[in-house]
Amino acid sequence: MKKAVFSFVLGLFVFGAFAQNKIKFEEYTLANGLHVILHQDKSTPIVAVTVLYHVGSKNEDTNRTGFAHFFEHLLFEGTANIARGEFDKYVVGAGGALNANTSQDRTFYYELLPSNQINLGLWLESERMLHANILQEGVDTQREVVKEEKRQRVDNQPYASFATEMFKRQFNQHPYNWVPIGSMAHLNAATLEEFMAFYKKFYVPNNATLSIAGDFDIEETKKQIELYFGDIPRGADVIQPAIVEPELTATRIDTVYDNIQLPAVFIGYRMPGQASDDAYALGMLSQVMSGGGSSRLNQRLVEKDQLALQVYGFPYALEDYGVFINLAIANMGKEPADLTTAIDEEVIRLQNELITEQEFQKIQNQVENDFVSSNSSMAGIAESLANYHVYYGNANLINTEIEKYQGVTREAIQAAAKKYLDPSKRVILYYLPKQKSTEQ
Repeated sequence: MKKAVFSFVLGLFVFGAFAQNKIKFEEYTLANGLHVILHQDKSTPIVAVTVLYHVGSKNEDTNRTGFAHFFEHLLFEGTANIARGEFDKYVVGAGGALNANTSQDRTFYYELLPSNQINLGLWLESERMLHANILQEGVDTQREVVKEEKRQRVDNQPYASFATEMFKRQFNQHPYNWVPIGSMAHLNAATLEEFMAFYKKFYVPNNATLSIAGDFDIEETKKQIELYFGDIPRGADVIQPAIVEPELTATRIDTVYDNIQLPAVFIGYRMPGQASDDAYALGMLSQVMSGGGSSRLNQRLVEKDQLALQVYGFPYALEDYGVFINLAIANMGKEPADLTTAIDEEVIRLQNELITEQEFQKIQNQVENDFVSSNSSMAGIAESLANYHVYYGNANLINTEIEKYQGVTREAIQAAAKKYLDPSKRVILYYLPKQKSTEQ
């Protein structure tokens, strides 16, 4: 009881401290459609310059999957004014760091620089937006880089194919059917002209958000943004896919043979897009089920019944839809079907009974801590501001989204479990070691 009281007080302290330090920002849109968000913080002499392009794997042609992720790599190849191999050198030479990532919904680039190098970041990103070199040499080089990444991160990692296997069964019509890594065959077959067309279509200012956070002068930076980006021509409007995926009408059970030692089960339920109110309840539900050692699945499958070596769960939340995933890696000698039975029993319990007050307070504290942690760095703040603007149409959620979580009740969590964790509408993947495939 003392631990619960302490946890409650700590949660109030964390949120209270955050509430007193609202993240101030300015936002506006250039004449060419580039949306700009600026957050000034002079506490540390660094600045994060980021650009989010609203293009991910869902924007690809069904016969040319992998393009969005491929461009994440290709657009470090150089520009009309930056030689091949020099993009990284500019940033590292200035004492900074840079990277990029791609999802089903976006491609995100960033430079983290000393604050006196902000113009370097602006120049690099304006070059990427307007003058990128889409050349055969770079395409050939990055094809091999992407192939190697797929081998290392997917093909040779145990269970790493789960997203590919899950999403292609969850979605038949929506382009979430495939994941960002895409098809190597599609990349091999693509022509240089197709890559150039993709760049011209999606890498335009009116499909981008420039988000900057850190130690900089706002008025001077506005002038520099206009200088570097203002003359970039607006592109044709990018229309995001508006495909409605029909509900699952039955459970689909499949077996995946993988280079693994221990069997596992992955259970996926369709969930709404990340901006839905229900997505907040599902996020908290996931914490109850698998958020730490005291979570229900860990206590039941790992500690009590010793069916599983590890359990995980998370809402794979995306812009249009998502997949609520529970998974467990079997203990030696245990069967994946037994894991499914135990997980289902815990789901039923959540559907039939309210979670305890102690569990409820624990997950509230976890959510608040995660929320504050995600905005504890300049790069994290810049990324959050861009995400909130693009996906929710409201950058100020960086200050207020926690209230949405606080508005989730125990009853709402139970209702979400009943509504979305439907045993008759899900995908179950049993992962088995490959050698079992040859024995059967």
